[in-house]
Amino acid sequence: MIVSEDIRTLSSIFKSHGFSLYLVGGAVRDHLLSKPSHDYDFTTDARPEEIKEMFRHTIDTGIKHGTVTVLFRGGSYEITTFRTEGDYSDSRHPDSVTFVRSLSEDLKRRDFTINAFACDLSSGDIIDEHNGLSDLKNKTIRAIGNPEERFTEDALRIMRAARFSSKLGFEIEEETKKAMTRLSSNISKVSEERIREELFRLIDSPFPRLGIETMYDTGLLKIILPELYECKNIEGTGYHKENLLEHHILALEYAEKLKAPLTVKIAALLHDIGKVKTERKEEDRTTYYSHEICGAEMASSIMKRLKSSNKEREEVELLIREHMVQYSSAWSDGAIRRLIVRVGKENLNNLFMLRECDRKATLFLPQDYNDEELKARVEREISSSPALTLKDLKINGKDLSSYMNNGPMTGRVLKSLLEMVIDDPTLNQKQILLERARELMERFKKEDV
Repeated sequence: MIVSEDIRTLSSIFKSHGFSLYLVGGAVRDHLLSKPSHDYDFTTDARPEEIKEMFRHTIDTGIKHGTVTVLFRGGSYEITTFRTEGDYSDSRHPDSVTFVRSLSEDLKRRDFTINAFACDLSSGDIIDEHNGLSDLKNKTIRAIGNPEERFTEDALRIMRAARFSSKLGFEIEEETKKAMTRLSSNISKVSEERIREELFRLIDSPFPRLGIETMYDTGLLKIILPELYECKNIEGTGYHKENLLEHHILALEYAEKLKAPLTVKIAALLHDIGKVKTERKEEDRTTYYSHEICGAEMASSIMKRLKSSNKEREEVELLIREHMVQYSSAWSDGAIRRLIVRVGKENLNNLFMLRECDRKATLFLPQDYNDEELKARVEREISSSPALTLKDLKINGKDLSSYMNNGPMTGRVLKSLLEMVIDDPTLNQKQILLERARELMERFKKEDV
């Protein structure tokens, strides 16, 4: 394995002090798969205090667990001392760590064989003590040693196995998968933030089907996303001949093909979950009225539960709520402008992307699907620079202050003026708006009496 000159020099400093420095884990695996990697983890037989003595600038990143960040030649390198670990009473963190001088002892504590490679940075030689290379060739994810022990130590590893399957397109070895299934309930001991991190990386991977199906098969999906798990019980009707879970997975796969952003992929995976709660059996058909509204609320609750950012949550909620827009050529230009305002210019491309994923995941397409025309009309309206926000109006609160000093009244009038201008952009002229503002003020005063 060829490494940069700076890393070779870093290694030579360790060697000159009688220590070794190794690159371990994902970076070595990715090199063997001829994939790029930016996640470099280093390990050494030097103790933390010995690392700090070798370098002038260091940071105690995780000194308790043996990790020191070395600042060297403009770069930062997290270096962890070889260690063994005690019991994991919380199924997540070791109760204690013991620093050792043996690379073999350190590699034994890692999760999967394909993550247990090491590269000797003094020679570039790759060390494989757990037949990881064989598993790479066979596209297999296998726990090191006893899989139940590995998953009991750290329950997040169960989720990581599914995520690596999704990332690499690998199958999970039978005994490893059985242990995941037996211990899947332990995932509840892991923080929502860590689960979210693994889940979102799984969703944003090249082979998301493998990850989602692994979660379903092992019971993880029922624990982490019970709303999605229930979709398996909704059989396809009408345009959808596959069950609802399969429809969601297909939509997610198309989102990956489009290289959609993460929020679109999340929305694709969840866009029809509201059908579980809105399903109604009628004489000759099954209906799901307002499932997009229900689904948006459910998705928002899921994102809150996973402690997602407000920005991600709000965008996913918006995309799901709006994905069922029933456009027709009869729409007025005002209706197009209202759609732009409701969705937001910054979200329109993502909405069209989600609708395309939903359409491609539908085996029998509706005849009235006409998004290309809708896109063209949206683009035409945006290019004409219509007034779509209060800032776009030719008047503002200061223009109304001479005869309207009531703050709430001013806001109410301006919002009504914007609605008027969205319907008819030719009215966005200062004199016309001032006249209409006076009329609105008088009308609102009478209504409030």
